[in-house]
Amino acid sequence: MSRAGAPSGGEMPHLAGLPLALLTVALPLATFMQVLDSTIANVAVPTIAGNLGASSTQGTWIITSYGVANAIALPITGWLARRFGEVRLFLWSVGLFAATSLMCGLADSLGTLVLFRVFQGAAGGPMLPLAQSLLINNYPPGKKNMAIALWAMTVSVAPICGPVLGGWISDNYHWGWIFFINVPVGVLILLMVAALLHGRESRREKMPLDAVGLGLLVLGVGALQIMLDRGKELDWFNSTEIITLAVAAAIGLAFLVAWELTDKDPVVNLRLFASRNFSIGVICISLGMMLFLGTVVLLPLLLQTQYGYTATMAGLAAAPIGVLPVLLAPVIGKNMGRMDLRALISVGFLTFAVCMYTRTWFSPDMDMRFVMIPQFAQGLANALFFTPLTALAFASLKPEQMASAAGLFNFVRTLFGAIGASVVTTLWERREALHHTHLTEHVNIYNPVALDALNGLQNLGMSAEQSAGHLARQITKQSFILSANEIYFACALAFLAMIALVWLAEPQKLQRR
Repeated sequence: MSRAGAPSGGEMPHLAGLPLALLTVALPLATFMQVLDSTIANVAVPTIAGNLGASSTQGTWIITSYGVANAIALPITGWLARRFGEVRLFLWSVGLFAATSLMCGLADSLGTLVLFRVFQGAAGGPMLPLAQSLLINNYPPGKKNMAIALWAMTVSVAPICGPVLGGWISDNYHWGWIFFINVPVGVLILLMVAALLHGRESRREKMPLDAVGLGLLVLGVGALQIMLDRGKELDWFNSTEIITLAVAAAIGLAFLVAWELTDKDPVVNLRLFASRNFSIGVICISLGMMLFLGTVVLLPLLLQTQYGYTATMAGLAAAPIGVLPVLLAPVIGKNMGRMDLRALISVGFLTFAVCMYTRTWFSPDMDMRFVMIPQFAQGLANALFFTPLTALAFASLKPEQMASAAGLFNFVRTLFGAIGASVVTTLWERREALHHTHLTEHVNIYNPVALDALNGLQNLGMSAEQSAGHLARQITKQSFILSANEIYFACALAFLAMIALVWLAEPQKLQRR
């Protein structure tokens, strides 16, 4: 049996020297572009919707359409790769992603933009797992941990860069450039990978299409993704639409699992979960991404709504989290084979917990340094979380399983990241309402502290109405900050609990260089 990166007729030598260095640039760049595009449009939705004559609520379909198509495409990557070949599928994905990005930027109506975002999400789905699989399978055995480190670095840094770049472009240029920038990058990646991996196609198999499995996947994942995107807007299960989507998702996913475990040629290979370390890795990455991306969404919201930051300033305040992963990726990739991966991951989880705990001290007069320092330190947690955990999950898999495993791994990671964003923002608002009620109870004529505060404001020249309004705004601000502090504390406890979970995996040391 030939491996990915070797022709079907026999084994090819692994890449080395300049070709390996160029491939190390091209494949993580593709990963960065695809992950970046999942977040870059978020902050520009009001601008895009206004320019196209749509409401901000309608504009959210710019995000939802991409997320649904991407979520459906990710888990079927393994089947598509076995059918058409990993290299060929990757090149088609990159080419279509660049072409649909151009079409998105040229769209003159919301409906057209949403349509091309669907095509863009579907085209980009296979890029992420295939970049991971091709990079690992074309590295020499002793250097595969370096490949994993470089790929994981791009996955952890790109979500941070997306809002910063998207906000800067929408503030200074036409929103279409959010999509146009993908075109030259995509063409460059296409040319480099086509040249570097020419003749290194993976083995192809003529397998029948699992139409039932594909249909159940579209139903279950599509309904779940739409429910997560629209749940907060529609007040979750107080909405008939959300209840309908939840039932459809539950039925679709339940039947999908039953069907795929019994089908001869499943479109999603759930049998990969027979690997203990792959299962533990998927569980840990899912829970970790749910907590991580939930707080990634919460921080800029808190800074913009309660501290008066612009979108660009909020992005810059969050940006230091990307510094250490970039600097440490080569070091970790070179040396993590010398340690038990479970120990490295545990240190990462502990660092996450400490950083989350420091954010429980947020106060109304907090300055930017108090945001940036924990963000910088959390970069260490990211580096020790993504890279060793990905290595632990994939270390015991065969080369021909990589594409399927990468598709499934990244699908679950992406799905739980969306769940985390939805759950955290909903909890933030609901806990704010609770704190607001509690704090308001203390503002009455019988509380001397409240009376002193109101009198002090009036002595500064405010009218009675103005002083009452100012106090109400301060109560709202403190309620949102208290709510955020509680969420960060819960995340700190959750990361501590995950340390015990990772030790359920089998000991696994990677092969040294």
